[in-house]
Amino acid sequence: MPVCPSGHTSAAADYCDVCGDLMDGAPRAEFAPPAPAPAPYRAPAAAAPDEGQGAAACPECGTPRSGRFCEVDGYDFETGAAHTAQLYAARIARQQPMVPSQRASSPRLTPPGPSAVIIADRGYFDTVLAQLGPDAPDLAFPPYCPERRVPLIGDQVRIGRRSTSRAILPEIDLSAPPEDPGVSHLHAVLLAQPDGTWHLVDPGSTNGTTVNGGTEPIEVNTPVPLADGDRVHVGAWTTITLLLQEGPP
Repeated sequence: MPVCPSGHTSAAADYCDVCGDLMDGAPRAEFAPPAPAPAPYRAPAAAAPDEGQGAAACPECGTPRSGRFCEVDGYDFETGAAHTAQLYAARIARQQPMVPSQRASSPRLTPPGPSAVIIADRGYFDTVLAQLGPDAPDLAFPPYCPERRVPLIGDQVRIGRRSTSRAILPEIDLSAPPEDPGVSHLHAVLLAQPDGTWHLVDPGSTNGTTVNGGTEPIEVNTPVPLADGDRVHVGAWTTITLLLQEGPP
């Protein structure tokens, strides 16, 4: 049996005999009406001739009758009830595209946590070459080294080069190509403080660690406080900039 858009099983193929809803796409045919639902009785208007053919017309809009319900406003010819026009209006509303409410709030943007940006720093590289002088090893600045960003998560963030045999897996891993030859496997460590700040410690790297363009390495195993925007220099060309107070993206 056909099913109307509202989900009722109907014995009719033109309008649902339960709610009067239009059976879209179904062939129209006469049917035996079921027992009408209780409704205020309204005497049907006298039938009006349809161009001389004697067909009844809807008393609400004058549309010639083609079945139990008027095709325009849903008037019920069997019971004389006009309340089905409301169902017709509801059906039209369901056919309209839904527009999202303008009051829907946009998702809240959450500021990212602290992070470190790693770059190949040409200025720092030139400083390293100048300090090494004529005895400088055969170092070449990498022609391509994409910028990377690593989130600062946990109580400590290690800086160095991965070593599976020594079980050294630093959070800021500088072993990816182009590998900085001046970085030790465990070169430096960033330590989170209870007040939200960070300290830098060099546990004893081979070539030392400098901060903010300085030429003197920081002392071994001596914590150095860092602030937002501070730069940590390690190896031959690597500069790590701390972003501790970023706003929304």
